[in-house]
Amino acid sequence: MASLAENQGKTQSLRDKAWAVAAKVVDPEIPVLTLEDLGVLRDVRVADDGAIEVDITPTYVGCPAMGIFTMDLETELAKAGFDNVRVKTVLSPAWTTDWISAKAREKLREYGIAPPEGKASRRALFGDETVTCPRCGSENTEKISEFGSTACKALWKCRDCAEPFDYFKCI
Repeated sequence: MASLAENQGKTQSLRDKAWAVAAKVVDPEIPVLTLEDLGVLRDVRVADDGAIEVDITPTYVGCPAMGIFTMDLETELAKAGFDNVRVKTVLSPAWTTDWISAKAREKLREYGIAPPEGKASRRALFGDETVTCPRCGSENTEKISEFGSTACKALWKCRDCAEPFDYFKCI
């Protein structure tokens, strides 16, 4: 009979393996980022019945990528040998761009999307933002549209290099 410590060790090992798999699932809208990079992956647990439970938080309520996140998590975990997986959407606390890792911000910039500048705050609601062009590094930019290629991004243009670009809005 396995001891309590041995069972806890096995559970932790399963959890760590499942987390590692879930952490590699990419965002279908921004394929250079993983769910972990975005801060969307909130928790992975081994339930009492042995199921792997994964908590994810959408970048905004109604995000169309959530269905893909769920399907991709279930698929990748099944490939890794986890047959019983439950993915749960967690709305509280609400996701914020503050959860995007520093590594993910750099990946966004390299991909041509301006990462959120600073911390989420009320000033972003009133258009008091300076956004750096991800292509040339200029701060001489202007907002063209509050909405870009997805609802969590705005469309901006650099006045120096004249290139349009998406800005991942501070939320």
